[in-house]
Amino acid sequence: MSKNSRFKLISRFTKGIHGAIIVVLVTSLTSTVLNAMIPRIFSFTIDEVLVPGGIPLLKEHLWILSLIVIGIALCNGGSIFLYRTYTAKAGETFAKNMRDVLFSHVQRLPMKWHGENQTGDIIQRCTADVETIRNFVVTQILEVFRTVFLVTISLVMMFSMNVKLTFAAIAFIPVIIWYSTVFYGLIAKNFKAADEAGGELSTVVQENATGVRVVRAFGREKFEIDRFDEKNNFFAKLWIRLGTLSGAYWGIGDLITGLQVMVIIVLGAVQAVRGNITAGEFVAFASYNTTLTWPIRGLGRILSEMSKAGVSFDRVDYILDSAEEDMGNAGKEPESMDIGFECVSFAYDNSNQVLRDISFQIKAGTTFGILGGTGSGKSTLIHLLDRLYEIKEGRITIGGIDLREIPRPWIRRHIGMVLQEPFLFSKSIRDNIAAANPDASMEEIREAARIACVDEDIMAFTDQYETLVGERGVTLSGGQRQRIAIARMLLAKSPVMVFDDSLSAVDAETDTKIRHALREKMKAATVILISHRVTTLMEADEIMVLNQGAVAEQGTHGELIQGNGIYQRIYEIQMNQDDRRLLEEGGSLA
Repeated sequence: MSKNSRFKLISRFTKGIHGAIIVVLVTSLTSTVLNAMIPRIFSFTIDEVLVPGGIPLLKEHLWILSLIVIGIALCNGGSIFLYRTYTAKAGETFAKNMRDVLFSHVQRLPMKWHGENQTGDIIQRCTADVETIRNFVVTQILEVFRTVFLVTISLVMMFSMNVKLTFAAIAFIPVIIWYSTVFYGLIAKNFKAADEAGGELSTVVQENATGVRVVRAFGREKFEIDRFDEKNNFFAKLWIRLGTLSGAYWGIGDLITGLQVMVIIVLGAVQAVRGNITAGEFVAFASYNTTLTWPIRGLGRILSEMSKAGVSFDRVDYILDSAEEDMGNAGKEPESMDIGFECVSFAYDNSNQVLRDISFQIKAGTTFGILGGTGSGKSTLIHLLDRLYEIKEGRITIGGIDLREIPRPWIRRHIGMVLQEPFLFSKSIRDNIAAANPDASMEEIREAARIACVDEDIMAFTDQYETLVGERGVTLSGGQRQRIAIARMLLAKSPVMVFDDSLSAVDAETDTKIRHALREKMKAATVILISHRVTTLMEADEIMVLNQGAVAEQGTHGELIQGNGIYQRIYEIQMNQDDRRLLEEGGSLA
């Protein structure tokens, strides 16, 4: 990322804080000027007041000088208060602006991007890296201006007192800048590695927290602890290395600074003895020398923070530079919900294709079943239909219009989905169901829950619909999570409803009840059922069987069980003789 790009990025997030930055600069300059007056007052007091024959009035009333110093200190305190207050205001507003833009941008990034980036690393970029940039931009850059003020005023004062001694003082500055630059490169390299390791550590924690049930069920506690320990040790070693570099930097800096101060004290004493500088000027010069040395000494800290911020700028820019999905409303809107797949092939990357030459039609208002084994491409079909991924081969249509010509918002308003592993928010059950339609009444929410056969379960809880759901729904059973997700989709009243193996965690009887309720209440809706359970699909108007990404069979339940294909074999395995007899007699498994 170029310096110009970083400047543009900084400018983008400083909107609304220009006034605060001006106050910070003005108060910084004011504080610097006030601080520069103190050594001059001390010098004047020593050379003009305390010496024999000094100014009688001030000599007899030293409280006047003391009052002046106190007044300067009070003004300086007020300036520092305003400086700190407005620095905090500017800094937090800057960080807030950046976090808002990052979060909004991440929401619009395509699924492909999310699949290629770890959640923990995304979190690290949006939190720790933002904080690093905030610290540099608002604290360190403003500190640079403060340093320039201090150094300029100090040099003016020092040159006005003794030119030779001033040149001796600034002779050490190139050395300080050189070694600071050397450490700048070392710290930048090591901070990047440490920051990336932090992202990996966050990912481990996030995966463990969201997969806690799997960890408990398979007794993987020790494995997870060992995995975390490995990442944590590596992360700690990198930060210890950074600490060592920082310690070396400050240690060498203290040595150089100490030598510089010692040289100035010795040379200043010599100059004072020879009468080239007064005692008061020597005291003031030593004070200004300290004021000169420590800001330049802080250059290393600024360069260190700059190196960290440079890494963070690149990591944040990676997100902001990623292309968003086209969420515009321009395009055609279909007049019917007839769905067609025409010779569709798809691969997530350059590896083997997940789908190969898929073609089928779904009439609006019908129920379409999809059966297939793990990895056969069932879920991928739905991801493509919802435009979570873009196809490169073939064509998908809704109402005869190419999916790529239909605005994404329209598609996602008209196609409701329930996944096999539904996501629930850490809110109440009512809030989770109403997420699809925040304006829905309580009766509408309960009606959706009844169709999903989860109303009775909810009413059995102490707090009923106000029951708080644990993170990702961990406090509910798998079947309850799925049925709440179904109720949420039903409340959206989408004309196309997709059940991506979302009845897998419920028993056969509840499965049947839900499908019958859907058929009765949602007669006009197009229903796409994806399942490994034949009983879920057998009443569909059309059933398609996928095998290794290709269409193996297609037809009605009656047609498919007459053949000698995959569907018939699965049917024989899943259905016992009594179940088949009951169905053949016109009964129901429910």
